[in-house]
Amino acid sequence: MNRARLPVLSALLVLGLLPLPAAAQTAGDPGLERLRSEIERLTPLSAGTMGVGIIHLESGAEVYVNGDEPFPMASTFKVPVAVRLLTMVREGSLRLDSMITVRESDLHPGSGEISHLLDDPGVSLSVRNLMELMLLISDNSATDILLRTAGGGAAVRARLAELGIAGISVDRPTIELIADWVGVKGLPPEGERTPAAYQALQRALTDVDRAAARETFYGDTRDTATPRGMAGLLRAVWNRDALDEAGTALLLDIMFRCETSLTRLKGMLPARIRVAHKTGTLGPGVAADVGIVELPGDAGHVVVAAFVKRSTADAATQDRAIAHVARAAYDYFVLRPGTGG
Repeated sequence: MNRARLPVLSALLVLGLLPLPAAAQTAGDPGLERLRSEIERLTPLSAGTMGVGIIHLESGAEVYVNGDEPFPMASTFKVPVAVRLLTMVREGSLRLDSMITVRESDLHPGSGEISHLLDDPGVSLSVRNLMELMLLISDNSATDILLRTAGGGAAVRARLAELGIAGISVDRPTIELIADWVGVKGLPPEGERTPAAYQALQRALTDVDRAAARETFYGDTRDTATPRGMAGLLRAVWNRDALDEAGTALLLDIMFRCETSLTRLKGMLPARIRVAHKTGTLGPGVAADVGIVELPGDAGHVVVAAFVKRSTADAATQDRAIAHVARAAYDYFVLRPGTGG
């Protein structure tokens, strides 16, 4: 479909409305209510349950659909992990050039990007190298090494609490999260979690095991986020409340270069528009993309946090639903004069 025609309806909904004031009122504003209604109209396209959080950073305007419902974060949990690590860097307890040795037991599912490094025993990567792998290509091995370095889920949750961010719970390394999703039980101790050991456990699963595990997973509040909580964290990053200037600049730079799932938040936006984002997938059924969209001209920036769970559709359909939501937010804030404040 031609990008220039996507999606026309969202644009038409906002034309003719009064401009937002510099400090937009988020409650009772008829324009924002129309945007919320449009998001509600779009979310069934996911063929599942969809949650959305939208914040225009310059005006403070906010829109939520299922904003306080928890959704599996999948790999979007790597954003709060990065915030915790860069806080440690700011405090002096960690250096970006600190070297960490990658062991065989550090190679985890969904992360083939660095497995070849074990051809040479004792290979080490810096914290910054690992952070780039975690955020750019969503490498799970790098992520679990960094989560351990950060002090685990409890330390990440403590940092979020310091920031006043509610609704985000980081709990498990990715190997445990994926094991729970697919139904793998009896993982060996951390230092013995080799690829061969995991694959042997996974091969023993039946379709019944997998279906039961997925239903249990959906009822688990660990490693979930509400759209309101994730959007709030991204606002705190942008406002330099979560990190110092150097940490903020580094995190946003890496997220602007994210290489995964470019058909989600970016899928229906003009090609020139930059998006600092992080995706997450647990297939089938779970998809997410959370980020900050740079609007053209003086229209400012808009956070979009979009989550899908319990989808019965294929990945492309879930991606399109997220793309439609991002385009609706983009059109609304670009076409309303004064939102940039």
